[in-house]
Amino acid sequence: MSRVINTDGPGTTRNQQRRIVAEALRALTQKAKFDDEAKDLAVVIVVALQEISNTVDRTIDAWEKRDYYMKAERFREQWRWLDAMTDELSGIIYRGEWDQLPLVLARLMPHFSDITIKRMTHKPSTWKGAYQAFMRAE
Repeated sequence: MSRVINTDGPGTTRNQQRRIVAEALRALTQKAKFDDEAKDLAVVIVVALQEISNTVDRTIDAWEKRDYYMKAERFREQWRWLDAMTDELSGIIYRGEWDQLPLVLARLMPHFSDITIKRMTHKPSTWKGAYQAFMRAE
């Protein structure tokens, strides 16, 4: 019997979500004016950050089960900014404080600067209507 390899592990999911955030940040920075698509992009970033947070927790849990406490703690420290940034960004969206958005996005960009985007892999239809769905869900 051959070995089963899980290709949808937390690391893979985390990298996919990081790519989505990087693409959304790029699309937002290229917008000349703030419109409905910008709101959708902001929501996509929040949802992706929440997904990344879930993968971080799963990775830490797995390492702690194996008694890799130091490795888990270093990883936790590396991602400590994530939940606070997600909460701040989702609060801006809920309250409609769109003038605050550029400041938060500027603080978010360095965390995704290692991702090189030669071409966009997600179409605008990916995030179309995300803002409306997000506001209905909460």
